[in-house]
Amino acid sequence: MPKTILITGSTDGIGLETAKMLAAQGHHLLIHGRNPDKLAKANKQLAQLSSVGTIDSYTADLSSLAEVDTLARSITEKHRHLDVVINNAGVFNAPNAVKDAGLDVRFAVNTIAPYRLTQCLLPLLDVSGRVVNLSSAAQAPVDVEALLGKGRLPANAAYAQSKLALTMWSRTLARSLGIDGPVIVAVNPGSLLGSKMVKDAFGVDGSDLSIGAEILTRAALSDDFAEASGKYFDNDSGRFAPPHPDALDDAKCAAVLAAIETILSRD
Repeated sequence: MPKTILITGSTDGIGLETAKMLAAQGHHLLIHGRNPDKLAKANKQLAQLSSVGTIDSYTADLSSLAEVDTLARSITEKHRHLDVVINNAGVFNAPNAVKDAGLDVRFAVNTIAPYRLTQCLLPLLDVSGRVVNLSSAAQAPVDVEALLGKGRLPANAAYAQSKLALTMWSRTLARSLGIDGPVIVAVNPGSLLGSKMVKDAFGVDGSDLSIGAEILTRAALSDDFAEASGKYFDNDSGRFAPPHPDALDDAKCAAVLAAIETILSRD
């Protein structure tokens, strides 16, 4: 049966490759991008692959909480139900790393935006639904003050911390929702895949993007992930694996989640 699936950051990279796979399987896709021209191009590509023929497009800059909220409202106004949310959008390098209230753009896009969007869309997801959060092999202990926008970090550190923070809230939210909520799983799609972000950040072509797209498709649809809520899947090893130790530390997870809620309460 076709699923209704939202993929953020689906105009290039792993997001677009995942969307192509899912479109070819006949699923109804909601795609998102920041650039309207790139979004229109992606929509056209995907519509040609889809037997459904309808691809919904949404434009939003996820570094802005106001635009995250507008995106969530636009989706909920049009859809009463979602089967899967794939929080794929991410950023490493940025010409302006400091956003509203001093937030680092990596934390804003990679950590806070997917949390806010997921919270807003939870009413559309039933117990059979899934939230797939794009984590990374690059994870580092979170400086909560930096997360709150009270300190500056180099790009590498901010990115690695933002991905651990995402993994931490994924586990915490999954546990709080329990059996009444959708599956929430964090996935490392594979190290140094050939996305534009990897090329810009590390100056390498990277590995085949289909490696990441295939695991995100599995996470969205496969029975292998039906009982995976709160878990971490490491595609470098091809298995569910222990996350960074901080993601198993309830006190540290609570501190990260409290910081995210503090940021959202300022809005």
